[in-house]
Formats: sequence, structure tokens, C-alpha cells
Amino acid sequence: MPSPTICVIDDHQDIRSALVEMLQLADYRVTAFSSAKDALETLDRNFTGIVISDIRMPNMDGFELLSRLQKLDSDLPVLLITGHGDVQMAISAIRSGAYDFIEKPFRREHLLEVIKRALDKRQLVCENRRLKDAIASQNKESIIGQSSAINSLKEKITRLAKADVNTLIRGETGTGKELTARRLHEQSDRHKGPFVAINCAALPESMMEVELFGHEAGAFTDAKKTRIGKFEYAHQGTIFLDEVESIPLALAIKILRVLQERQVERLGSNQSINIDIRVIAATKVDLKKLSEQGAFREDLYYRLNVVELYLPPLRERDQDVAMLFRYFVSQASGRFNVPAPELSVHIIDTLMQHDWPGNVRELINVAERFVLTDTLIDQHTLASWQSDTDQQSLPKRLERYEKRLIEEALLQSQGSIKLTYQALGIARKTLYDKLTKYGLDRHRFIDDQ
Repeated sequence: MPSPTICVIDDHQDIRSALVEMLQLADYRVTAFSSAKDALETLDRNFTGIVISDIRMPNMDGFELLSRLQKLDSDLPVLLITGHGDVQMAISAIRSGAYDFIEKPFRREHLLEVIKRALDKRQLVCENRRLKDAIASQNKESIIGQSSAINSLKEKITRLAKADVNTLIRGETGTGKELTARRLHEQSDRHKGPFVAINCAALPESMMEVELFGHEAGAFTDAKKTRIGKFEYAHQGTIFLDEVESIPLALAIKILRVLQERQVERLGSNQSINIDIRVIAATKVDLKKLSEQGAFREDLYYRLNVVELYLPPLRERDQDVAMLFRYFVSQASGRFNVPAPELSVHIIDTLMQHDWPGNVRELINVAERFVLTDTLIDQHTLASWQSDTDQQSLPKRLERYEKRLIEEALLQSQGSIKLTYQALGIARKTLYDKLTKYGLDRHRFIDDQ
């Protein structure tokens, strides 16, 4: 997102020049015009700054300009300035949609304060629009995020999707293992075939074999008609075995045979049925360690783990927390048909201090609660959910929090050094020192779109 620019419009050259000089000395980018018509030709919905305009001007006055700009972008902050204002004119300006009304002669400090607030508001609007565009562009990917960990995962998914090999997805609860499996399927040559998801932990052991392999009519009591199993149903598609560590050892040998021979036999049948499937398994535990302990068949582990994908927990992708939360707030707002509450800096700070032991699933729940109640659980409650792994010293925890805040500021400013140190309230040199300390590259946060 380009750096914001202040558009100044005044037909008096002396006033215009003085205002431009004042803003440039305050380190703002400024463009100036002597007429509203000339300014309108350069402004569009993608303009990231604000407009400051005189009211009394020939041909097109400030009120008509405001009306035109409202049609162009109702969220564009417009500050109207006049030396002939009164209370009624001020009220009329605000009712017409002006962000603020300033009467000449104005105090420099007051004007700069109003400008700062207007630019902050505009930055938030542009950021939300950019977020919506980013989410829309990622809808096909279904995996939301811009962190290096997630970008690396997306690249791996794209490469592995075409490989058509058995894949093991490993990640904590709530990291999006099924979402990743679906994306592998959707990007593969099997995308026209079925995607069949099985949660192995949710099936009773007595039902798992029937569910996976199917049965013939009369195979057992109550088997009144033939039933196709999930392996057979997934023919020419993908079968996803979630929480694969829950598969009983007695059933594992039958599943291994399916993976080796690509054939399945329904219960009560002696006939083998050829199937063409890709198997994607997911686990939240170390399957290799389980197999070494005898709790999982080692040969099945190696058959499933031709390729392994690791899904990082949310605490390892801090940069994505705010973006994901905004996305889930937007989704919940639409689903519950209520306006989305505004996200304050305090809320972002609260979110980024949390470790999210429940990962994305926990973040979704918090977003829905936020939309429904317009309040966010407080820091004390969030802290009580922290995992035992957060037993770090105070300096380490402060450094971690500081890094998160800098990353969030870089994300919001699209890598702009100036906007970042202004948002954080620190000196430019201090920011550069922090970037070096935490190994942060501002170019990672620049949107090239």
C-alpha cells in the first residue's frame, strides 16, 4: 500500500503554499491544487490519503467537492477550511459528510492533530479493504496468512499436490490439517474426484472396519444390503485419515494391504476391488515415536509418510494473528448478520500477547465471541489458557511481545519504515536497531500486488 498523501485544495496561492510548507515540515507528502476540478481528476477510490479543501472557491466550492468525493468514496476523510465559517456552516459540513471543519485562522498544533486522526482512520479503511482483497484472492487457497511459515507451506502444497503420493500432515490441534488436505486435493489432478474425510478418533473401534471397507448384504446381523466403504467410495479421489494414530493395531494390517495393493475387500466378500486413491493422513503426535513404542505399526507409518507436511502452530506465525482475526470477525459478522465491531490497538495487543494453545480453532471461537458480545476476553482470561511452554523469564517474554508489536506495525504499514516508527512512537534509529535485533526484514511485509 503506497504511503498516504495529503491533497490540499485552495484557490489562494499564498494560503495554499503556506499550508503545503507546514505539512511538508511535519514530514507529510503533499499534493496541491488551485481548483477542485483539477484535484478530482487525480483522486480515486485507491487514494490512501486525505483531502483538505477551502470552502469558498470559484466554479466548484468545497461543499460541491465534498459531495463529489462522497460519491467517489464515502470513507475518504475530507477536512473543510474557511475564513468565513460559523456554527451553522460547521454543522452543515459535518452533516454533509466532512471529517472535520476548521476555521481560519487555525492553530498549527490543532490542525496537525486533526490530520493525524484523519490519516489513522484512512489507513484503517485502506487496510481493511486490502485485507478483504487479500482474503478474496486467497479464497481458492483457503489458507489465510502472509507469514514466511505459511507462504512456505503454500509453496509445498502446490508442489506436493501434483506428486500424487501418500502424505502425512503433522500439526497441533486446530492448526488446519483437514484444510491443508483439502487444498492438496483441490490442486491435484484428482480434484474432480471425491474428497473423503474420516476422523479415526471419532469412530468406535467396532465400526471402523465397516466404515472403511464396507460390507456385503448378510455379512453380519443387520447387514441387510451392500454398503460401499470409504476406501472404495474415494476411488479416483483422495481419502483423508484424520487422527490416524487412533487406528487399532488389529485393523492397521488391513489398511496397510490397501495401501500396498490398492485393492479392498468388503466384509463378507472374497472378491478384491481395485481402487485408485491418494491417501493423506494427519496426526497431532509423533507417529515415529509411537511406532518405536509399539503403539503404531512401523510399516504403516513408513507407508503413510512418503512425504510429511508440518503445520506450524499459531504462536510460530505471529504475523498472521491480526489478519486471521479480522477475517474470522468478518465471517462471523456475516453469518450472525450483525455489524463487525471495530478493532482497536488494545484488542490487537491482547491478541498478540496470547499463545493460542488451541491455534486457529481457538482464534475462531474468540472472534465469534467478540462479534456476538462486542467485547474481547480480557488478558487475565487469555493468560490462564497459556500452555506450560510459556514459562520464560520476564525479559524473554517482553522481547517476544516487542517483536510481535513491531511485526504487526510493519504489516499494517506495508513495510514502511516511517509509518512503522510513527505508529510505535519510537525513533527511526531505534526501529532499525530492533529490526536487526529480531532479524526482521521489512521487505517481507510489502504487498507487491
